[in-house]
Amino acid sequence: MAKLPRCIGENLHFLCAELDAQLFNLEAYFETPDAAIAQKVILRAGYSYNLWSRVQSAAFRGLSSRKATRETQVQLHNAALVARNLDLIARMARRSLEHAEEVEHKLLLRPGAYPKAIRRVRKRIREILPTIDARDSDVAVRIGHAKADLDTLYDQLFRTYTRDMRKDKHTEDLANSLLAANEIRRMGDALQGISEAILSASLGQSVHFDRYFSLRNAMASDAGDLELEPLAETRSGSTISGLRSKDAPGDGFDAVFKDGEAGKVREERAGVKRWDSIYPGLAPKILSYQKNGDSAALLIEYLHGETFEQVLLGESDARLAQAQAALAKTLRDIWKRTRTDESADMASMKQLSKRLPDVYRVHPEFHTAAARVGKVEIDSFEALVRRAAAREKILNAPFSVHIHGDFNLDNVIFDASAGKIHFIDLHRSRFMDYVQDVSVFMVSNYRLQVYDAQTRRRVVQVASDVHAMAAKFARAQGDKSFEYRLALGLARSFASSTRFVFDKSHARRMLVRARFLLDTVLACPHGKENRLKLPIKELFRD
Repeated sequence: MAKLPRCIGENLHFLCAELDAQLFNLEAYFETPDAAIAQKVILRAGYSYNLWSRVQSAAFRGLSSRKATRETQVQLHNAALVARNLDLIARMARRSLEHAEEVEHKLLLRPGAYPKAIRRVRKRIREILPTIDARDSDVAVRIGHAKADLDTLYDQLFRTYTRDMRKDKHTEDLANSLLAANEIRRMGDALQGISEAILSASLGQSVHFDRYFSLRNAMASDAGDLELEPLAETRSGSTISGLRSKDAPGDGFDAVFKDGEAGKVREERAGVKRWDSIYPGLAPKILSYQKNGDSAALLIEYLHGETFEQVLLGESDARLAQAQAALAKTLRDIWKRTRTDESADMASMKQLSKRLPDVYRVHPEFHTAAARVGKVEIDSFEALVRRAAAREKILNAPFSVHIHGDFNLDNVIFDASAGKIHFIDLHRSRFMDYVQDVSVFMVSNYRLQVYDAQTRRRVVQVASDVHAMAAKFARAQGDKSFEYRLALGLARSFASSTRFVFDKSHARRMLVRARFLLDTVLACPHGKENRLKLPIKELFRD
């Protein structure tokens, strides 16, 4: 771990010392309330703020330096977080005193309770600098656990004060006493923030307090011996990191660590297991699974290769063609191997209806009413979706296959050395209409916010090739409504994906395409759905 610059280390030292002095006086006030003691804390507000500001400024200067390595950047960022949380504790001390000063009957401040909590905070603050210097993850965790201790003390006071409020005349005093206690309780949140900053500096990546335990449990070893490097963050809130031993040679990873909401991680685990039984070698192996409260974590085999997005954006035409050929072969093989005669209802319009509120939150200008141009009435987008949903209900897929379920470019890994395709992020895998995966993959190409002419030509080519491959498979399987269902799937994906695109022009191009597809679907006469043909290259060309 990189050593902190001298100016940051010194000001952190002074800040910890200053805060200890302020908390000492806060403790003394609750033992023997006295206005003079309170002033010793309140009048020191400027000094602790100045110390925090010096650390912050030095950290920003270091982060803006071109010479700063990633390790140095992590250290500076987390040192600034430590200082910020220390300043927050100073602010909480002052607010606690301000509430306490409003209490007329000082015995209600319970001298046996408040000083005990403050002593715990002081003890943890004295451990901060030695823990940073020693990179001691166990003590860092102990600092974070102060939150639980302070929460317990506050809960006891809360029950006592609310009980007394029901029968006591001193309601305002009791309320101010509780507010003073709450500020001390909130110091535990700041201490946990400091703990997370120290652990993050040690690991080389930002880590939440609960996430640290998931990592340590998953590894069944000291997480302080490991190094994390961020790989991705999913829209569902999960984080994905490459993990390696700090003394391991080379740039590769030993495994991938993924954690998030327990239900999503559990679904991911089940999806990987299903794929392993259906198509061995396609999904990464699960090395470990741990549940910790409402969150859970997976330790997964690290797959060598690049995401399809990386290939599309950064590799040669020859490498892209190689990846496309491998993907086409893999998809055809999966679809043939997992095909069942059970029909499938993709319900694209139902999916789109649920996502439209999120689209409008990002792009409120898309939420327009019906309009009239001369004698021509133009339906609102929601009206088109409702009408298309009625058409979709009577047009199920004739068979089902096992699909990925979230088939975006960055969930497909291509290992060029082995010529193999791998799937990741499998929590939505299930038996469904294969058009679901085809439409999502095609639009995830178009959604890329890279606008140079060469990349946009490659986007058109990839989308066209995937469409041609899927259409050929549909003909071989006697799936005559493939093109019509694809139009609905593409409309859904074009429109719903705008919630991830901030560029207004690009988002509007996607919405226009969704509306065109819905108009095309609705203009198709009933009973003639099998004859629909989509202008794929025109759809994906800007």
